Amino acid sequence: MKKVIHKTLKRFLHKSLLNYKICKEVLINFILMKLNVIIVVILLMAGCKENSKTNAVAKEITTGAISHTLNVKDAKLEIYDFTGFEAFLNKKDDKTYVVNFWATWCAPCVKELPYFEKLNTEYKNKNVEVLLVSLDFPHLYEKKLKPFIKEKALGSKVIVLDDPNMNTWIPKVDENWSGSIPATIIYKNNKRKFYERSFNYEELEKEVKQFLN
Repeated sequence: MKKVIHKTLKRFLHKSLLNYKICKEVLINFILMKLNVIIVVILLMAGCKENSKTNAVAKEITTGAISHTLNVKDAKLEIYDFTGFEAFLNKKDDKTYVVNFWATWCAPCVKELPYFEKLNTEYKNKNVEVLLVSLDFPHLYEKKLKPFIKEKALGSKVIVLDDPNMNTWIPKVDENWSGSIPATIIYKNNKRKFYERSFNYEELEKEVKQFLN
């Protein structure tokens, strides 16, 4: 009888021990699985946070770059006397240049500016460059010319010609120019034409095409 009881207890203890080991392994695996899940969650959260920081920094850099470009554009005008400006009339690089003389106080000039802007956009890839030469008076630079350029978002290059000796430099632009505006020069290397008149887009495009053929 004692032997039977001993064997029974031994089998019971053996099974209990096995069950304990199995339970222990299951418990450990469960804990490890939970820890892995927690670690993954923490890494994901950290990654999201880092992405948020990166996006914020990228947004800040982009905004700064845009702001900087606008500030540069608005900060100053390129202002030349005729000696400095004359180089813009004598470039020889096989490009067709359209040089328009205008001013914010000149109604016909302002009316035709969109046509020059359209030409600059549509013919930029055809080796054509538009230059808008403002003849505004110096006291209008800050309160009228700069706001006008910004408001109209002019894409063509804008410079200012400020030279009081008009009787000297006007004939150098063209000997037949009376000095009235709008006026335009179209040239390519040594070929050039001067126009003391206003344009619509079709007329302007027609003249430019003569320099492209």
